[in-house]
Amino acid sequence: MSGDNIFTGLTAEHDSDARWAFGTGFTEALAGVDTTLPPGVRGQELATYCQMLGDDALIQAQRLVHWVTDAPELEEEVALANIALDLLGQARLLLARAGQADGTGRDEDAFAYHRDPAEFHNVHLAEAPRGDFARCVVTLLVLSTWRLALFTRLAHSKDPVLAAIAAKGVNELAYHREYAVSWALRLGDGTDYSHERMVQALAQVWPLTGELFATHPVEAALAAQGVGVDPVTVREEVHEVLTQVLTGATLAAPAPFPAGEVAGRRGRHTDELAPLLDELQKVAREHPEATW
Repeated sequence: MSGDNIFTGLTAEHDSDARWAFGTGFTEALAGVDTTLPPGVRGQELATYCQMLGDDALIQAQRLVHWVTDAPELEEEVALANIALDLLGQARLLLARAGQADGTGRDEDAFAYHRDPAEFHNVHLAEAPRGDFARCVVTLLVLSTWRLALFTRLAHSKDPVLAAIAAKGVNELAYHREYAVSWALRLGDGTDYSHERMVQALAQVWPLTGELFATHPVEAALAAQGVGVDPVTVREEVHEVLTQVLTGATLAAPAPFPAGEVAGRRGRHTDELAPLLDELQKVAREHPEATW
């Protein structure tokens, strides 16, 4: 790979195609990057926070892969696969930062392939059933809007590594949201049938949104230090964006987000996560010494 590290060399080999997936094309995720912890920041807290954000991306990416060969059009298969690759790249960097911050030296593969469900910290919406294409659109719309609001703020984190990862991720997440918005408008303001499918998708997804704004103690602690973001602070912005989009899609303006509890962040998951991880981890666990 050309360049001294992920931030200078990320796109150097792929200037002819700016759409090259973020987080690919390098061997060691944080090679050449100063990973010194900011003063006063506890490594274990930062590691847990990076796992939260990384696990959200990793699990959502795995769920999106289920649309490959099954999307309504070939173009949408490619688009969703590329979004999944973007998220995978974000997960890779965040999980690598977690392994450095907690002092274990674990790489991103160790986090992705060799943890059990109770050790994952993703929100339930990322692991929720795939459903139909309308549900995919609504889920992507909600998660990308929420994650974009978080990453926009994280780009100013006092942890320079987290800030750099977030700054790179903002452009990708803006595209993810744009893609979801275009389909929400197309389906919501389309035929009676597509409109009804979107109504059903919203009814399925909305009860899971409360957890996105429930604050884990680690999030609160790092937000107070200027390192992380308390998700409750983006609640109003996310609701405003979703209201604008859904109203434009001739769908009823969404109700306030329901009350949520910190569940997935604490390792309490739905029955959907275990089979998703079995699928993700199968090859790595069967061939633990393999490299490719």
